[in-house]
Amino acid sequence: MKYMLLIHSNKQGWDEMPATWSHDDVMAMVGFMDELNKELVESGELVEGRGLSGPDQMKTVQATENGEPIITDGPFTETKEVLAGYWVVDVKNEERALELALRISQAPGPGGKPCNQPVEVHPEGEAPA
Repeated sequence: MKYMLLIHSNKQGWDEMPATWSHDDVMAMVGFMDELNKELVESGELVEGRGLSGPDQMKTVQATENGEPIITDGPFTETKEVLAGYWVVDVKNEERALELALRISQAPGPGGKPCNQPVEVHPEGEAPA
């Protein structure tokens, strides 16, 4: 069963991380994610995973009635959160997907304290026939 595990951030937190987290704290979080990815590759469960660039580098595209694009920088102003990264995993059951999401939620933050970020768990869907 394939699941997408999504981790979000907000612009304020994204912008504050370089100023409020020590270099060692950032490297501990990155190391945690690298180790998790390595384990998922070794177990054959990782389909794909990526950390994404910050909200200042994203664009939003929306079609108008006549098919012309409206392109804005960053997320819409009313957006409180942006996608920070994701994993697509192929696991034996939902229980395993939830176990991985819990582990991701506990990634270390400042001082090694777990971030306890919410992680969305989406089963892969099928198009209606």
